[in-house]
Amino acid sequence: MKLDDFDFHLPEALIATRPASPRPSAKLLLAQGGQITDGQVYDLEHILRAGDCLVLNNTRVIPAQLAGTRARGDTVAKVDITLMAPDPNGNWRAMARPLRKLALGDVVTFAAGLSGKVIAKSDEDCHLRFNLVGDDFDGALAQAGQMPLPPYIAAKRKTDAQDLDDYQTVFARHAGAVAAPTASLHFDLPLLERLAAKGVRFAEVTLHVGAGTFLPVKVDDVTTHKMHAEWGEVTPQAAAAITAAKAAGGRIIPVGTTALRLIETAARSGTLQPWRGDTDIFIYPGFQFHITDGLMTNFHLPKSTLLMLVSALMGKSQMDRIYAHAIAQNYRFFSYGDASLLLPKHSSSVV
Repeated sequence: MKLDDFDFHLPEALIATRPASPRPSAKLLLAQGGQITDGQVYDLEHILRAGDCLVLNNTRVIPAQLAGTRARGDTVAKVDITLMAPDPNGNWRAMARPLRKLALGDVVTFAAGLSGKVIAKSDEDCHLRFNLVGDDFDGALAQAGQMPLPPYIAAKRKTDAQDLDDYQTVFARHAGAVAAPTASLHFDLPLLERLAAKGVRFAEVTLHVGAGTFLPVKVDDVTTHKMHAEWGEVTPQAAAAITAAKAAGGRIIPVGTTALRLIETAARSGTLQPWRGDTDIFIYPGFQFHITDGLMTNFHLPKSTLLMLVSALMGKSQMDRIYAHAIAQNYRFFSYGDASLLLPKHSSSVV
């Protein structure tokens, strides 16, 4: 299985730099078995059945991009920091630009009274110990930081105040992600209420999406790729709700690849169990799904692990057809783009 097998040509004009408004007005490609249908996210109200269970990732994106300065003697240098993930001691692994201007012991000063001391450094990143913790840290970060837009959007425009709302789901609860679970961005509260009124169930899990989700695959044999790790949790309540929905005949449909990776991590024994920890599960064609019956997701980068994941669910040839159709119909791609609902042939997908 070669990396080039997952390549395709995407016209640059189809890379979305702003989301649809209102959120559910985005296009929705329904791939049901071998059929492809065009619609809008609003149509979920008619596609989903009573008893189906949408698994939502309730992580909250933090404003992880910080602009600061490092003073050493009479020399002051600008340093841009992107927070990656906290460690168990409350320190943060971070990307720094330029990294070479930082040394152990340096203090980087940001706005809102926030500063971080470099306590470790490698050739790729550094670790910062901040002067504030808890709510004080969260409050200062909210003032000093900006939303960490994906590189393919950041290359086209600067982050602005609108992204504080656009790049956050309406059900975000637990802070810690540095990238959004973007399929979830298509939901607003009225749509969620209409789905609930129809009898669609919801289960919330937490996976703090890391910047590693944008890392390219660099090996030709994709089976040798090493996935980045991300922290997640399936609570006993969430595991019970998903298990009960499946036992009653409902389809388990994660909203986003992050929710899918998490519940499949928690179901490696064959049945879904409460789970908490770091997952580096890599899903590519040949993977055995234990709990997932479908997936709502956006359209992904060429040669990405996310494209490999959806190919595992639907089959590589079917995904080739789906992406060719999406490009021909001018679907918008990537984080702020349109959505797909993927229901493989093996799921009970008659609607």
